[in-house]
Parts: sequence; C-alpha cells; structure tokens
Amino acid sequence: MYTYQYPHPAVTADCLVFARTEEGMKLLLIQRKNEPCKGKWAFPGGFMDIDETTIDAARRELKEETGLEVGELFRVGVFDAVNRDPRERIITVAYYTVLDKPAEVSGLDDAAQARWFLLTELPELAFDHREILREAERVTRLALS
Repeated sequence: MYTYQYPHPAVTADCLVFARTEEGMKLLLIQRKNEPCKGKWAFPGGFMDIDETTIDAARRELKEETGLEVGELFRVGVFDAVNRDPRERIITVAYYTVLDKPAEVSGLDDAAQARWFLLTELPELAFDHREILREAERVTRLALS
C-alpha cells in the first residue's frame, strides 16, 4: 500500500458505439440508474480497475452495461476538466467504434436501460458527454450530428 501526500484522480473509460442505419447514424446510450445524473443518458463506461488498461475498461463496461461486445476500438481522446464529475476528480479516456448496423442491447448492471438513438434526436447527455461527442465527430470525420 502506498500513501501519497497529494490526492490522485480516478480514471474512467467511456465507449461511443455508432451504428449505420438507413435512417442515419445512431449512437448507443445507457440511461443512468444511479446518481450523479440519475435518469440522464450517457455513454456506456465506468471506472478502470487497478489491473486493466483504459481500453480494457471500456470493453468491460460496455459489456457489463449493455451486453454488447465489439471489435476494434479507437481513441477519441482524454477528457480531464477539473469539475467534469461531481463525485471526485475524474479523468476519462473515450473510445469509439462504428458498427454496420445496431446490435441487440439491454440495460444491465448500473444502466437502467440501453438504447440506440439517431444522432439527430439525442436526449440530454450526462456529464461532459456532449463535448466528448463533438470531439468524436472531429476525430472520426463522420457526419455524426
């Protein structure tokens, strides 16, 4: 056990899963079951375990919250605004993937529900997820919004 003079931030990983449809691009969101932001929609994601990488955490959280397993993930970026989460100092690493079509999903673990939304009809997003989505659009060069 280590003891440090200075507090350390927590690390999370988020997963943006896009899917092509005839109606347009869709995004997978989960409805938060717990505070903070209970009832709001967010990307599947959560805290990194001490023995995993952020990409492993993103994959694990996606499966735990939606039942979905995906192939290759690509990094959107690191998001470290000081007050991005009211619980504590949290830094997140966001990843994305694009599916050929929406897959079957369910709200599991701490997700009240999981649903695909057209990018033109997104609900209010929790935390700084709107900002992360804008960065994903820039990074992927997809017409996401």
